[in-house]
Order: sequence, then structure tokens, then C-alpha cells
Amino acid sequence: MSVYDVLAERGFLKQVSHEEEIRELLEKEKITFYIGFDPTADSLHVGHFIALMAMSHMQKAGHRPIVLLGGGTGMVGDPSGKDEMRKMLTPEFIAHNIACFKKQMSRFIDFSDDKAIMVNNADWLLDLNYIKLLREVGVHFSVNRMLTAECFKKRLERGLSFFEFNYMIMQAYDFWTLNKKYGCIMEMGGDDQWSNMLAGVELIRRKEQKPAFCMTCKLLTTSDGRKMGKTEKGALWLDPEKTSPYDFYQYWRNVDDSDVENCLALLTFLPMDEVRRLGSLKDSAINEAKKVLAYEVTKLVHGEEEAEKAKQAAEALFGGGGAMTDVPTVNLTAEQANAKLIDVLTAAKVFSSKREARQMVQQGGLYIGDTAVSDAEMQLSPEMFDADKSLLVRKGKKKYYRLLID
Repeated sequence: MSVYDVLAERGFLKQVSHEEEIRELLEKEKITFYIGFDPTADSLHVGHFIALMAMSHMQKAGHRPIVLLGGGTGMVGDPSGKDEMRKMLTPEFIAHNIACFKKQMSRFIDFSDDKAIMVNNADWLLDLNYIKLLREVGVHFSVNRMLTAECFKKRLERGLSFFEFNYMIMQAYDFWTLNKKYGCIMEMGGDDQWSNMLAGVELIRRKEQKPAFCMTCKLLTTSDGRKMGKTEKGALWLDPEKTSPYDFYQYWRNVDDSDVENCLALLTFLPMDEVRRLGSLKDSAINEAKKVLAYEVTKLVHGEEEAEKAKQAAEALFGGGGAMTDVPTVNLTAEQANAKLIDVLTAAKVFSSKREARQMVQQGGLYIGDTAVSDAEMQLSPEMFDADKSLLVRKGKKKYYRLLID
């Protein structure tokens, strides 16, 4: 089975520029391809993880990836899917984020022995001569056609700045540069990048009279079309300092039943026969599939040791066994062990405000152990803690915290 068939079977592929040519190419040759990552934050998130998994499948099949870090494009910002202009990032902020990305990337992609390349488009974009760019590249772009592109549609009614209008040209220029320098003939990325990616394909075909291709991957969504990867604290980050391995594990442990098979196919390397078997489980049995999903994804992102710790912590909460050391812990002083519960939880950022905490109590959503807290003014006492000076608190249906007296 070719890598094209692998990606199609697992559900990665959304749009393909020249399907028959690409299918034949990936069966017969080993190519160089790239995916771009703009450093808009100091960590990759689960949306990037989809792209990295697709890249990893390609690399395992013998194709060479280029990881393109957007030190240049990040100075402008991609308008795709945005209601308003992105915040302009400083060079220092971008440089810091790129350093963070580099550390995380090596967990998923093998950069040894030239098996993959990492480059920064700041190396060629920041020193571009504007007139030269217009003459070499701008002449190949139709403004009328650009205005029909999906990546601009959302912004045209509210206003699209000329600043952002250049993003498509910059991304096409990246592809052209990588084609000349490394023989890169394919761009991959999220489906929201389709218009930008096609622009690069057409630029290379016009200027170089050579074949170039692009394929987009599906965005990670639920079965009813909602975007996945959002938590009550924001994005689901790959950095353990921003999303703990336990919280990361729990996110996948609690996905909807209807999303389990899709997540297993996209986010793990389990054989598809096993993916389909697990995805077909019904009722309470589907929980076993969710445990496999949570463990496998956490292992890929954080390593086997952290995945095992998260699994043990979850079993301590839900199965009555295992260690609780990796459940999020709120350390208390002796004085706090006699304070109001909502004061302690608000101070620990479990709640953003006391008002939110009181609302949760009123709605019956705050628990000590299995008992709902009925009084927002309830006072803690040392007698409520177990022999390990530990007390389990639940916020809502799924969020657990361990209060621990130092």
C-alpha cells in the first residue's frame, strides 16, 4: 500500500491538486515535501499534531520532509479563517516561539542523516527587494482570482488590509524557493490553506515549467463538524507546562463515542484493522477504546513514562486503583486547610473568580469526593482529609483536583 493510500484510508486527505499524478508519483518515487508552521505561540497545539502525523507517515514511507518555520510569514500573519487582523508579533517573540517549536518537532520527525530538513523563511523573506518581487512573482498573480480565494472571503466584508493580502504571495514564494533550493515538489497542510497552497503550485508550474503539487489534510473536528482541541483553559497544547500530560490524557479519554475511531486513525499509528475494531465497540465497551486512544496519543506527545503516569492517575480516580500523584494538585498550608473551599479553589485558579465558584455550587457542579457541595460558604477542616492529608475535589463532570496539606 502506498503512502497516498495510507493517508486516504486513515482519513487525512481533504483536497488534492493533481490526484492521479500524485498517486502515481508517491508509488514510484521518493519526493521532498514541506509543511509550514507559523510561530504564533510558544508551543505547538493539537492542530499542528495532525500535520506532524501526516508528515511522519510520509517520512516512514521514505519521503523527505521539510519543516518550514515561519519567521518571515509570522511577521505578517495568515488571514485564513480569521474575522480580524492577527496581532502583529515582534521579532523577539517570533524568535522565542521558533526555538520552542524546534525542541518539540524532534519528538515526531527524524532529522538525523538528512532524513528531514528544518528551515526558516525569514532567511529569504526578510531581505526581499520589493520591486524585484513584484516583477518576478507579482506578475503571475491575478487580483480578481485572489479575491475569490476561500482564505480571503471571510475578511472581505469587514475589510482586508493590503498587508495581509500579501500573505498568499509570500507562501507561494516559500514553495518556489524550496523547489529551487531543495527540489521540493509538494506542499502539505491544513485544509484552510488550500488557496495559498494552490498559488504556490501554479507559481512553480508557470515560472519553472515543472510539476508541483499540494495536498491538504482534514482539520480535527468532531463528527458534527465542531473544531476539536479546545479545553476550558484554551487550546490543547503539546507543551507539558501549558497542558499537563494528565489533562492531555483526560481530554482524549473523554471524547465523544462517535469521535473515537476518527481520532484513533488520525492521531495514532495503530493498524487500521485495530482502529476499526476499537471504533466499533458500543456502550460501556467504548471506554476501553477511549483508554487506548488517550494512552497512545499521550505516549506519542509526552513519552511512555508520562502516558503511564496519566493512565495510573485516571485509574485512581475512575477505577479505584493506581496512584494519584499525577492528578492536578493544589498544595495547602495548615491555615488554608481551615479556610473556605471556594476561597482556596479561586486562589489556586481552579475558578477564575469567587462568583464563578458560587455559580458552580448553586448548579450542583462542585463535589468533595462523591458528595455535592451545597453551601458556597462551606469551610474546610483537617478532619475532611484522609491519612495522606489528601482531599479529592471534582469540578463539573470530569475535572478532578487533589487538595494536599503540606
